[in-house]
Amino acid sequence: MASYGGQPAARSGSRTNGLAIAGLVCGIVGFFFLNIILGPLAIIFGMVANRQAGAKGGRGMAKAAVVLGIVDLVIFAVLMIVAANNGGFHWYVGS
Repeated sequence: MASYGGQPAARSGSRTNGLAIAGLVCGIVGFFFLNIILGPLAIIFGMVANRQAGAKGGRGMAKAAVVLGIVDLVIFAVLMIVAANNGGFHWYVGS
């Protein structure tokens, strides 16, 4: 419902950049699942959102997405080094 001379009530709040939110979610979920895929996605989404932050807002979330994406890739590298030093991967199916 719009008041006379004002903005509609549904559009009165500021909107955050969707790419910043997507990058942040990818970075957080990447801690637990598929960090080799979600880490680079978080970096890409965060960098694009950082370029758009002047018009849409969300510069802090965009920077956090880039940092979390880098941390995801570091975690993946550490896990690969640990696996390589322990004899590699072994898949046991059944008994």
